[in-house]
Amino acid sequence: MGDTQALDSGTAGNIPVNALETVVIRFAGDSGDGMQLTGTRFSTESALFGNDIRTLPDFPAEIRAPAGTLAGVSAFQLSFSNSVIETPGDALDVLVAMNPAALKMNIADLKAGGNLIINTSQFTKKNFQKAGIETDPREDGSLEKYRLHAIDITDLTNKALDDLGMKQKQIDRCKNFFALGLSFWLYGRSIENTVNWLSKKFKGKDQLIEANTRALKAGYYYGETTEAFDVRYEVKPADIEPGFYRSISGNQALALGFISASQKCGMELFLGSYPITPASDILHALSGYKNYGVHTFQAEDEIAAVTSSIGAAFGGALALTTTSGPGLALKGEALGLAMILELPLVVVNVQRGGPSTGLPTKTEQADLLQALYGRNGEAPVAILAAKSASDCFATAYEACQLAVKYMCPVIVLTDGYLANGSEPWKVPDAASLPEFAPNRAENAEGFLPYQRDPETLSRPWMVPGMAGFEHRVGGLEKEHLTGGVSYDPANHEFMCRLRGEKIQKIQQDIPATEIIGEESGDLLILGWGSTYGAIRSAVRTLQGQGKSVAMAHIRHIHPLPTDIFEIMGKYKQVLLPEMNLGQLSKVLRAESLIDIKSLNKIQGQPFKEQEIVDKALELLDGKDSGPYIIPSIDSINENNVNDANVVHLH
Repeated sequence: MGDTQALDSGTAGNIPVNALETVVIRFAGDSGDGMQLTGTRFSTESALFGNDIRTLPDFPAEIRAPAGTLAGVSAFQLSFSNSVIETPGDALDVLVAMNPAALKMNIADLKAGGNLIINTSQFTKKNFQKAGIETDPREDGSLEKYRLHAIDITDLTNKALDDLGMKQKQIDRCKNFFALGLSFWLYGRSIENTVNWLSKKFKGKDQLIEANTRALKAGYYYGETTEAFDVRYEVKPADIEPGFYRSISGNQALALGFISASQKCGMELFLGSYPITPASDILHALSGYKNYGVHTFQAEDEIAAVTSSIGAAFGGALALTTTSGPGLALKGEALGLAMILELPLVVVNVQRGGPSTGLPTKTEQADLLQALYGRNGEAPVAILAAKSASDCFATAYEACQLAVKYMCPVIVLTDGYLANGSEPWKVPDAASLPEFAPNRAENAEGFLPYQRDPETLSRPWMVPGMAGFEHRVGGLEKEHLTGGVSYDPANHEFMCRLRGEKIQKIQQDIPATEIIGEESGDLLILGWGSTYGAIRSAVRTLQGQGKSVAMAHIRHIHPLPTDIFEIMGKYKQVLLPEMNLGQLSKVLRAESLIDIKSLNKIQGQPFKEQEIVDKALELLDGKDSGPYIIPSIDSINENNVNDANVVHLH
């Protein structure tokens, strides 16, 4: 990832141009510096150019952290390549740091020899103090191993906008476009698309259009006309499968998947949701599609959100609710209601760092056990996990299919990394999407509301207003077939087993597990959810080194694929990386009695390829240092944690 070795070279004017395969760049600054917008525009331009891209936005947890502090740093990482890539990259080739705090938080990820661009106007004694920096890094030798480009971005932006009559605060908001223009020049990107975008974005606000356009061009031509850089870089378009592509985030893909499913099955779509980071964008996206029969309801709390969706399902709509970890906890009782009513309901949990409020803007996979068991009584539901931002579309579509076919709740697990990250998505032909339709009751004669389909064990879907199909619903135990209230002990156990068996029937719809690599060997690396990209990249690297390593990725968490344990048994060792403390590992060990090796990380950041490679090589060498990727104690101390409070994990 991010290999900066020159493949060939040319010239642009008098400046040499090095051709690269992959570049990893990160823009970092205060949350008000526009780093997310800068990264998004660079990503869009790279996608339009034809590169394969992966992005990693990283938001500060504090809404209004003091400017210049570590808590207020916002960053956007992008990997763009002339070949297919799976992750936003490990080490950085370029770091744009708009202040000392951004430098301190991100410099450790920059490669030796990488390009470091800093905004010198912010490198003041006051800002050093805010960031906890004792000496000027430009003078103490700590930046010597990087290609440092110290540029007064603020002053140059001021000069470019000097005659527009704008307030200083307004001018300061344009300096990110100077950094963007300079980055466009450095990697041979056109500024034309962004100029056109500015005209549309700020239509009717001519001063803002002019100011940001000037800043963009000032940055671009600073690189063009000065001798600050002795080389430029080129990353050619990727050779990818032909088709119509768009850049898409995980949350956007979920929204489009749900809309497509509702259109395909001929039902109106209802979303009951309470805003929560990082799931809120799904509500925002779906609210813009009312012309497609989409109804969105912003409820007063999580319980109202899910119960409104259960009501919509009872009324015959394709119903879903969206949330993040704390919200899933609040929805638990209502999910039990949807399960015992046997109504189709899709529940999206965009996981974030927990517990409680936890790390609301960071990513984690620690809600898996909650999804599996977070309800009272025997209340099994189906669980799917998307593996990438674009895969969120297919996962959302399949969840709707399963919910309708088996008349049950289906939980879709994604996380903050997938929700906010983006990648190219090949837009599918609508005709290629599989057909499905609700199993509506048709014959009122001899009607029984819990008479089951022998293939799926699902009951028919009756909606209000269907003459002859009146029936009783509620949270009390159902009598077999009639659905009447029953306190009979034998009936209760029978119904619990029957509902569980119905969920297990979903296994007949799960395809054979794909194995990437040999079907037996020294090491199998298992994964689920967003770890796919890092595992896939690591396995490719290990196989390139001649190692007997394969991978398998689990999309269907419950029920599990029927072949997964047989596959695991064909390898000498099994490694399972998770962004939790080993939750799926516990489940698979209990079910298979296989000694699965865990690799666990809960630092609010996705796995790096190298972390998985290192652990795999350790196991292949007959060593095992334990399951945890432990952060540096030194880095913890740097963030003002008292030594006496540091707990050392072994």
